Amino acid sequence: MSWYYAKQGCQLGPVDSNELHRLAREGELLEQDLICQDAPGSQWVPASSIWTLFAVTNRATPPPVPKPELAIQSPAMNSAHPPQETSEFGKKVRRFFAPLSALFFVAIKYLSELKFLLPVLKTGSTMVLSVAAYAMAWGWRYAIGFVLLIFVHECGHLLVARKCGLKVGAPMFIPFIGALITLKEAPRNAWIEAQVGIGGPILGTIGAVVCEAIYLLTGNPLFQALAYTGFLINLFNLVPLGFLDGGRIVTALSPWLWLAGFVIMAGFTYMHVNFLLLMILALSLPRLLSLFKKKSDEERRYFEVAPTQRMIMAALYFGLVAFLVLGMQMTHMAPDHTHLQSLG
Repeated sequence: MSWYYAKQGCQLGPVDSNELHRLAREGELLEQDLICQDAPGSQWVPASSIWTLFAVTNRATPPPVPKPELAIQSPAMNSAHPPQETSEFGKKVRRFFAPLSALFFVAIKYLSELKFLLPVLKTGSTMVLSVAAYAMAWGWRYAIGFVLLIFVHECGHLLVARKCGLKVGAPMFIPFIGALITLKEAPRNAWIEAQVGIGGPILGTIGAVVCEAIYLLTGNPLFQALAYTGFLINLFNLVPLGFLDGGRIVTALSPWLWLAGFVIMAGFTYMHVNFLLLMILALSLPRLLSLFKKKSDEERRYFEVAPTQRMIMAALYFGLVAFLVLGMQMTHMAPDHTHLQSLG
């Protein structure tokens, strides 16, 4: 155990218990001197209050009360100057601010823990908002299933991105547009970009297969509608264009496939004009035009992919496209949203 002691208004120490007893025996520490343990919350007391220090002395009178000017701050203050007596006003100020300080540190601790909950709150709140928006059109049961299918798809991107060592944000949902995750750092090459791109459709396809399996087990048409929708949205995302998953995947095959994707998307837009398709076309133009620009050495290295990697990604991509087309045929027809209210 360590101690501080005060001599003539100066704080000395720390010293251990043996050294403190030596000081008392040799007269360097007097009974009226103040001592304090080196521990949080300890108070300064006269040395005479520790009876073992002066047990050999037969005292007939109580030790003198220390003079006010010898009152010393706690060692925790670590003051280099002789401490001064605390005024009554100072005591009132400390009593007033002590609870506020405690409340402040509790709030800081709470907010630091809340920081880890922010991604959950962001994903959860936007999911609830999307469910509410879709429920008004298709019923709440279908809306919940639809949003969960999108969530599973985004989790596929999230898992692969983290496996590749990329920092990625939590999924965020945008009603009637879909959902997205934000890569906080760019992929180092086309092979990594393709892996992250195909992770979503693979896991999303598994989610659609699960819905179809539940339909086959229960006969509930809601799950067949969800299965068809799952196959459809994952197939749509495989269109090789811009920021769609297919556009990222074909970077490992040939970026020139973006031209084919643009033609396909333009055809969809012509047959079904809507804001989402027009936005996809518009946002895909910068990357499409980059095909015709002279590339730097760094840009060329980005698209360098080993032949084995290219073959693996081609098999996954075109195999997944074929499976999704087959899945849509197995679920017979697109869900009739005019009847989804009864499902909900």
